[in-house]
Amino acid sequence: MGLKLKPIDVVENITKEEFTEKYLKTRQPVVIKNMSKNWPAYKKWTFDYMKEAVGDITLPLYDSSKADPAAPINAPVTTMKFSDYIDLIEREPTDLRIFFFDPIKHAPKLLDDYVFPKDLMGGFLDKYPSLFFGGKGSETFLHFDIDMPHIFHTHFNGRKHVLLFEYKWKERLYKLPFATYSLEDYSIEHPDFDKFPALDGVEGIECFLEHGDTLFMPTGWWHWMKYLDGSFSISLRAWDKSWAVKTHSLWNLVVQRNFDNFMKKNFKGKYMDWKEKEAVKRAEYALKIKKPS
Repeated sequence: MGLKLKPIDVVENITKEEFTEKYLKTRQPVVIKNMSKNWPAYKKWTFDYMKEAVGDITLPLYDSSKADPAAPINAPVTTMKFSDYIDLIEREPTDLRIFFFDPIKHAPKLLDDYVFPKDLMGGFLDKYPSLFFGGKGSETFLHFDIDMPHIFHTHFNGRKHVLLFEYKWKERLYKLPFATYSLEDYSIEHPDFDKFPALDGVEGIECFLEHGDTLFMPTGWWHWMKYLDGSFSISLRAWDKSWAVKTHSLWNLVVQRNFDNFMKKNFKGKYMDWKEKEAVKRAEYALKIKKPS
């Protein structure tokens, strides 16, 4: 009984040809150890450097508590000055995180510190990529990205534990209807298979990121992350060439998200209760018919 986790592929370096054939076309994750070692960020991006570069701005913070049925997903729980937050995650464990932070408008010099991996693929989405900060023990809930990009996720200043699952396992992961995240009543790190039997036998990939490691997450992959130290990451995102994936992304952003927010606003707890019961119903049915086969 349990999740069927295998270790992720790890390479020191990789050619475009090998990356394309082995990971991009097959949509399989990989950790690239040396991709960031030629970036200025590899040596420069310390907590002190970030405090100096970003300045004393006030930012929203997020925690691991269950989502408010009436609030949009990723609603912040509090705010804090950036320098105070960095001091906090250096000093002690906390579940407070900075989520999807665009620091460039506050620290344009950071643009010179990293390099898009265009030697591996094209189609990068963001002129200004996002940073993610977390305290020791903080977790990013199990989800997939709503716009369905490929992601190059490079970690700095500590360690991070990551679990990855292919999109095909969505029902068995108790995906909530009209959402990109799972039921929040279980821990994917320590699942209770008696209460959530559909998780038993789900196949995934486990990895541990250290300073400078780059995780390639293909489009649609579910991911859960836990900060083992106070640390931070940068995500560089790129389109998949498939029009089916782009259409799925557009549906998620324009139709699904707006419908979900409308229902939350107007039906609140009643709507969330239905979503949770439906997630359980679909998971149990997927288990019954042995999906995915």
